[in-house]
Amino acid sequence: MTELLEHPMREEIERTTIEKVSIVISKGSLEGIYPGLIMANGARMEGIEADLFFTFFGLDAIRRDRHAKIKVATVGNPGLHLPTLVGALPGFSAFATRMMKRQMEKLDIPPIPEFVELVADSGAGLYACRASVDMFDLSMEDFVPEVRDILSVGEFYELAAGGEIIFT
Repeated sequence: MTELLEHPMREEIERTTIEKVSIVISKGSLEGIYPGLIMANGARMEGIEADLFFTFFGLDAIRRDRHAKIKVATVGNPGLHLPTLVGALPGFSAFATRMMKRQMEKLDIPPIPEFVELVADSGAGLYACRASVDMFDLSMEDFVPEVRDILSVGEFYELAAGGEIIFT
């Protein structure tokens, strides 16, 4: 046993470059949408093919009527390190959202509508989930013009084939 601890065997891992990512965005809050947009933007900046698949409340990021009104989720958000009761206070979500947006402005991170456009203009594909679109009784007209199509999960897997799938 001592031998194993003193001389652990390490396998050499062959490092490969990621050539393609497909990012699933399922949450409709600031902290649920931005990670996927940031990762897609970073991928495109590195020359990596990127597609975003918006499902459930993540659709809010690409809905014409909602993408400019995304807020921080304050109730039950463990990342805020606050009691749930504080997060439920009237006006607290708006306050937290303003604070977060100010911090992002300082870092030159664009608002969601602008970021969605920027990521799409960089060549990333934006797709809505067919099951979620049907569940919420939406159509292509409900989405920003950068959305390429509405895909089923099977079609998304075909699109993602040969790449990495990241769920944010």
